[in-house]
Amino acid sequence: MSESSNATLSPQELERYARHIVLPEIGGAGQQKMKRARVLVLGAGGLGAPVIMYLAAAGLGTIGVVDDDVVSLSNLQRQVLHDTAAVGEKKVESAARAVARLNPHVSLIAHDLRLGDVNVADLVRGYDVVVDGSDNFHTRYLLADTCAAEKRPLVTSAVGRFDGSLTVLKPYEKDETGRQRPSYRDLFPEPPPAGTVPSCAEAGIVGALTGVMGSLQAMEVIKLVTGIGEPLIGRLLLYDALAARFETISYSSAQ
Repeated sequence: MSESSNATLSPQELERYARHIVLPEIGGAGQQKMKRARVLVLGAGGLGAPVIMYLAAAGLGTIGVVDDDVVSLSNLQRQVLHDTAAVGEKKVESAARAVARLNPHVSLIAHDLRLGDVNVADLVRGYDVVVDGSDNFHTRYLLADTCAAEKRPLVTSAVGRFDGSLTVLKPYEKDETGRQRPSYRDLFPEPPPAGTVPSCAEAGIVGALTGVMGSLQAMEVIKLVTGIGEPLIGRLLLYDALAARFETISYSSAQ
């Protein structure tokens, strides 16, 4: 993770993060790692909203948010980062205001732009961990390929109607057996044909589902930053909200 000349926790931060610090797995050292960390979140929507709020609450020092959209009334059913007063406002501006209210010790960098071939590498290069909360296949593949090339861990999730999926990607590393860790393309070799997967606007989505999956993404980021637990590398977590059921599927590199 990125080093900072000032990772010392202030008395206010020690009190704010007390419930983290008493955890032996995190402690003061882990909280300092979070303070030094730089996390890029793609999208301030259904998935990005809980990711941003939980990472800010946890004390992730710098959160970059990429989104060029504005808040609409139909977003508010699931995008809890924004409120009614933010309708018509840029999502990154609404996100910055929400984070400032929640935790003044966290810096939010607003990237009011659309991710594309020209800017993706520079954006990814400036952060330690990347979170994908995008809503289209082109962006998911572009971000996954770039994170692999730039050697940045990627926490990626997708949701639809009543179900969600989540995995963590570090294909630039080898596992304990010496085998290359899998990439996004090992899991999903190519995107589905255009028009075969309906958008949220077309198919609908239950709002709380994005809260579940976004919170799980935030947890994976905290694990990656602090070095605790077992991240979902080589494992795809599936959630069926209607059945209240989780499943985990293992996958591996084709190499």
